[in-house]
Amino acid sequence: METIARDFDLTEIINGEEIMGPSPFGRHQQIASRITRKIFSFLETHDLGELYFSPFDVILEDRINRLQPDIFFIRKNNMAIFQDWIRGVPDMVCEIVSPGSYRKDTAIKKKIYEKYKVPEYWIVIPELRTIEILTIENDRYETHSAAELEGMVTSKVIEGLQVNINDIFG
Repeated sequence: METIARDFDLTEIINGEEIMGPSPFGRHQQIASRITRKIFSFLETHDLGELYFSPFDVILEDRINRLQPDIFFIRKNNMAIFQDWIRGVPDMVCEIVSPGSYRKDTAIKKKIYEKYKVPEYWIVIPELRTIEILTIENDRYETHSAAELEGMVTSKVIEGLQVNINDIFG
């Protein structure tokens, strides 16, 4: 059997500790793809910045916090952080929560993103058909927009972007 070389690494550094995550399941990728298409389509007509997706390192602090958000957005005026990797704070990050990543995504990473003042954090929970968009208010995350089972969520950072969660969860 031939071995296929992989040119990416799913290792993150979280609070100084290297953590190797598993590759995502099909449903995770399906949802990531749908969110990416919705946001990318909006950005094509509004030219606000660039959208990226994992695996792509976001280095918030060398050797302390190097994360790989599932999806993230960088405004045009913040593109200086786009280098060999992302070196700095993106304007929006999105994590799609799997049963095995619930604590990491909703507590640990949330606290890290909040510490570095990532302006907007999307938490997507497929099993609950929920999207919650948090924004930094007085150095803390507050719910900006949320929908469960049906309805729309609205981004603060990507001005004008609204997403119907039925388009995401099918």
